Parts: sequence; C-alpha cells; structure tokens
Amino acid sequence: MSPDEYCKTRAVSSGSSFYYSFLFLSEEKRRSITALYAFCREVDDIVDECHDENVARTKLEWWRTEIQHCFDGEARHPVTRALQQPVETYNLPQEYFLEIIDGMEMDLDKNRYDSFPELALYCHRVAGVVGLLSAEIFGYSNRATLKYAESLGTAFQLTNILRDVREDAQRGRIYLPLDELLHYRINPHDLLSGLPGERMSALLEFQRKRASDYYRRAMNSLYEQDRFAQRSGLIMAEIYQTLLDEIAADGYRVLEHRIALTPLRKLWIAWKTARREHRRHRQRLKRPSHA
Repeated sequence: MSPDEYCKTRAVSSGSSFYYSFLFLSEEKRRSITALYAFCREVDDIVDECHDENVARTKLEWWRTEIQHCFDGEARHPVTRALQQPVETYNLPQEYFLEIIDGMEMDLDKNRYDSFPELALYCHRVAGVVGLLSAEIFGYSNRATLKYAESLGTAFQLTNILRDVREDAQRGRIYLPLDELLHYRINPHDLLSGLPGERMSALLEFQRKRASDYYRRAMNSLYEQDRFAQRSGLIMAEIYQTLLDEIAADGYRVLEHRIALTPLRKLWIAWKTARREHRRHRQRLKRPSHA
C-alpha cells in the first residue's frame, strides 16, 4: 500500500464528513488534503484510544520527531511520507503541525475547561490550525481568507463538541465551559444522566448559537475571489450547519442519542454546494473587469 493509499483508507474508513468535501478537488489537492486529514486522525486517535497516559505522551512525542523528519525529507511513516510533497508545494508551516499535536496533548492535561477563552485555545489548536493548513492547500489571494479558515475550523470543533456531549462525558471529558454550566445551574454529572430539561436545552441552545456565530464570522471574512478555491470548506460548512439545524430540530436531545446525517444526505449537500459555487464562480468570471 502506497502512502497516498494509506491516507485515503484512513479518510474513508473514518466515516468523516470531511471526505465528501474532498471529492470536488483536483487530484493533487485531494491527495494533499487527505494526507493532512490522515495526520489529524493519527494523532487524535492516540488520545482517544490509548488508555495509558504515559504511552500516549510518548506516542505524541514520536509524532513531533516524525514531523521534523518530514520537513527534513526523511519521513518514515506513510502519513508523513504522503505529506512531504504538500509541505514543499504549499510551503506549509512546521509549527502548525506541532500546534495540532499540542492541542491533542491538552486532552491529556485537562478534562475540564473553566471558561470559553480556555476552550477557544483548544479549538484553535485542534481545528483552527487545521483550517489554516487547509486554506494553504486550497489556495487564496487575500490574507483575510485565513481568518475565514481559522474561524471555520473552530466552528466545526464547536459543532462536534455539541454533537458529542454525552460521548465525551462518558470518556471523562467535559468541553462545555464550567462557568456556563454554573450559569444554567447544570451539574456536570447531569451530562451523563441524559436527563432532559429546560435548563439543559437552554445551555445547549447557547452552544449552538456560539457555533453559528463562528460560521457567520467565517463567511464574513471570506474574500469573494477566494470562494471557489475554498469550496471544500464551504461544502463542510453546509454539512455541519445542517447538522446543527438537525440537533436543534430534535430538541437538543444529544444526551439521549447521537445526531448524524446519512452518507447519502452528506453527498447530496456536497454536490449541491459544489454546483452552487461553480455557478457563482462562472458568473463572477463573466463580469466586466471594472465591475
């Protein structure tokens, strides 16, 4: 199995929504973003699947060393071997990869966040930085688009946190800021009991509004001329915002069951969004240059 095939297998087997947004890219960009996604999966799985904290830290440290090998042109792992070409082609910053690892290690250092500013740092490292790397691969002409990419990554992470409240609590992790639980008079143990109630719904509605605000910030920062290049992010935004709508329509019962979109629905959203952005791109190209 080649490094690219290994990364593709990682992306497909994960069942992630991100895979659907990669389908509409050129072959080269698809290979590059799939390698980046596979890297994120590798380091994220260490924290989720390794029950010995010392072993997990040792593995993350190995990846820090392996990233150095990648940038030295001496990668050993299939993922970093697949990343070597994108790193060169798109001049991807090494510190971004290390910051993603730092974010994953935060899950070993703490399982509670006192306030949103603390959580925002975590979201930036594990998702916002991934957005910045993705923007480099997709391409942009205005640096304001980087703000779009970072905000969008954070929005995705906030959506995941809302969707996975119960699963995370079962792992001993609470990503909802503790001061916000206190404000809504929610005991952290209530996240495991799954008991519905007006206060719980209000808390989760507040989390949804915050995520929606980050999507809004992202779109307000996206340079019009960069929309077509960044269409994979726009596809993901449509899928994730549809998920947010489903969570709200279901009455915020994320403590009772997992809310998810079917693969067919995700593919339909991806196709529809890609078609919309293609049409918008063609219309922009037809406009007079002075318009």
